[in-house]
Amino acid sequence: MFAKGARCLGLLLALLAARAFAVDIDGKLGADEWREARHITDFRKTLPLNGEPASLATEAWILATPDGLAVAFRNFQPPSVPRVQQRVQRDFKDLVDRVDLMIDFDGDHRTGYNFKVSSTAGVYDAILTNETEFNPDWDGNWRYAVGSDDESWTVELLIPWHIAPMRENTGDARTIGIYLDRVVASTGERVSWPLAAWERPRFLSDFAPVEVASFKQSLLAITPYVSSRYDVIDSDSKFNGGADLFWKPNGQLQLSATVNPDFGQVEADELVVNFDATETFISDKRPFFTENQGIFEFTTPSDFSQLLYTRRIGAPADDGRGAADITGALKLNGSLGATKYGIFAADEAHEAGRTFGALRLVRDFEDQNLGLLATRVERPYLDRTASVIGVDHNWRPTARWNVRTRLMGSEIEQSGDSTTGDGATIWADYEMDHGWRQQWIGMHFSNDLQINDAGYLSRNSTNYAHWQLNRRFTNLPAGSRYMSKDWRWRISTDYNDAGQLMNHQFRISRESRLRDGSYEYGQININSAGVDDLLTRGHGVVNVPPNFNSYVEFERPRQGNWAWHLELEFNSGGLAGNDEVGYSVNLEPTYFISDALNVYLGLYASRTPDWLVWQRDNLIGSFEGEESHFNAGFNWIMTNRHELRLKLQAVAVNADIRQGYRVDPSGTALPTDEVVNDFSVRNLGLQIRYRFEIAPLSYLYVVYGRGGYEEEAVGGDRGRLLRNTFDLRDDDQLLVKLSYRFES
Repeated sequence: MFAKGARCLGLLLALLAARAFAVDIDGKLGADEWREARHITDFRKTLPLNGEPASLATEAWILATPDGLAVAFRNFQPPSVPRVQQRVQRDFKDLVDRVDLMIDFDGDHRTGYNFKVSSTAGVYDAILTNETEFNPDWDGNWRYAVGSDDESWTVELLIPWHIAPMRENTGDARTIGIYLDRVVASTGERVSWPLAAWERPRFLSDFAPVEVASFKQSLLAITPYVSSRYDVIDSDSKFNGGADLFWKPNGQLQLSATVNPDFGQVEADELVVNFDATETFISDKRPFFTENQGIFEFTTPSDFSQLLYTRRIGAPADDGRGAADITGALKLNGSLGATKYGIFAADEAHEAGRTFGALRLVRDFEDQNLGLLATRVERPYLDRTASVIGVDHNWRPTARWNVRTRLMGSEIEQSGDSTTGDGATIWADYEMDHGWRQQWIGMHFSNDLQINDAGYLSRNSTNYAHWQLNRRFTNLPAGSRYMSKDWRWRISTDYNDAGQLMNHQFRISRESRLRDGSYEYGQININSAGVDDLLTRGHGVVNVPPNFNSYVEFERPRQGNWAWHLELEFNSGGLAGNDEVGYSVNLEPTYFISDALNVYLGLYASRTPDWLVWQRDNLIGSFEGEESHFNAGFNWIMTNRHELRLKLQAVAVNADIRQGYRVDPSGTALPTDEVVNDFSVRNLGLQIRYRFEIAPLSYLYVVYGRGGYEEEAVGGDRGRLLRNTFDLRDDDQLLVKLSYRFES
């Protein structure tokens, strides 16, 4: 009874203190404003992941205020330890001195929010789901400031309560999950409180439960935009406008809406030349579609798979006449007791437009949660309706185990016919002692499972299983170049839904961190003989012999004026199997003219001696393929609000026919005298973009873009093809866009 009374008294005093003292976010740690905060000093090494005390002292303070959760860091770093003064773009990946604050506002281990600040006041924010998966496409409105002196540098952050939906709380206190860390760029060392790491199977679940005073905030934000696009080729101008709305009337309810969203032209996607039967995944950067999207997370172990893939909305229309126009979209997130819900709807214009809908429910328990996601897409132009339902279960029976299960089914109604499909996945991670870990994964996707009307799945017709054993080494000798090494051994098997073996595989890989902050990764896959059931697009399987692929990556962060990234790959495949070996090499050095300006140049070259490309029905061609890329650009961060960047990408592909084949019913590829032509592809993308941050989440963009694509039924020299790529000019336009966020 006494302990409970003391706890209540402590919370009451904290609540009164939070109301009495405002935190001035100026990067200066005033003793009075932080005196009632929780003080954290026990930071431990998580890179290398050995739990030892930090090499450099780090302190942090946590305080709940009516305006939001306030957190401060003091990072001791004497002159003997160099500080990186490099400026960075928003959502940077550079290795610089920085701190991280991650918050699980409901303390239920489902969704976390990551707020990162560099020593030069660069910021990064992301949503964390599925324990270890970060999505940096989301941008939030939060406050921060950085200060420094000779012995340390400091950061203050204020995260508004309205930044995320939270469960209703009727008491004076609520329990949230907190994770804090700090990275020293010159050594690559990372320290954290609590001792948690995303290299482990469980990360979000290991956040420290922190009891804080409970506050609520409301917010109404409207972000209208206007844009003007001038087409240089057609000498034509087009004006556009729209708006995003965000309303949080209370702690547990959030409403987002958009009318005529238009953001894609200011973000340059990576160029992709894809002749495979599977689709390339591209993330979504449009603000409405990234805002509080974590509730709709439903993934499987299949790469990038998800039941709601928002890039489908505004994708090429069903009549094939360009991208669909989005009339509007709406999203509602909230909670009722221990149950969270999300409602999503979007509509495209014109007769070829689609209508999207999704419903999400999640119920949390002490060591597990259970969820349901249902999607529906109406495609009147194709006389098609697609309905998908999925059930997900996450179970954490102990601190060592993390078990995730997914069940899903689809029903497609098209032109009076109905098709149903099903899928199920399970993956379990087990953390053992002395750095050992195990993982088991099983996946089944039936041949008729179709989720790609609203979602993304690279392929169906899969029955896959693997067992993986990991060993992490962190206590390496002081004289070693390496800080840590993580070895992985995996065996797997994969059959399609007809019972045909696609391959057995043995994989060995090693991921390493070096003491200068560099990163190193190597992997070898040895594959058995099997079938390729996608190559002929439904006209039979192709028997393929055993093959292998190997991959090495090395990334060295900035040292002096240089940073560089190298990738090497050697592989076999096609009908030749291991008799012929191809390669690819990708080198991209970056030169830092100053802390604010860097230029980069990337060169990629590959050769595939037996490249199988589908022609029609059961006719395939074996080509000697060559691919070359030229990437160049610069990033000029004039201030943290002004940036200018150039991004140039040129891709050239040349394919010389070796032999045409017809595939017989048994899967054997038989040589044919039918004509199969050489071919070549050229692709160009150029963007020069200026961005000025007028106010938080309010921007002026001035963007010039040029691009083109050409495919010809003749081959050519790779050097000439790459040079001629710069002549392409299918698109040539100037865009000016202004958006401003009004809040109340």
